[in-house]
Amino acid sequence: MPVIEITTGIQAPIEVCFDLARSVELHLRSTAHTHERVVGGVMTGLIGLNDEVTWEAVHLGVRQRLSSRITIFNRPYHFRDSMVR
Repeated sequence: MPVIEITTGIQAPIEVCFDLARSVELHLRSTAHTHERVVGGVMTGLIGLNDEVTWEAVHLGVRQRLSSRITIFNRPYHFRDSMVR
């Protein structure tokens, strides 16, 4: 399985960065160009362990619904979102 790893230096407390990475509202703002929206699961706020969210967006001209669940959660160091649908 391919692994994508990105390292970015940010001058902010680790807890702030971690929480922003799991913010539904921030994700929506960052994907405004694809008109992404939440259509199921956690609709606002921060996603946490076992939470699921379903997004709808148009990518490459195709409307898609993608659902993911937080399967590993170790605040403020790591979380894993796994595609479930």
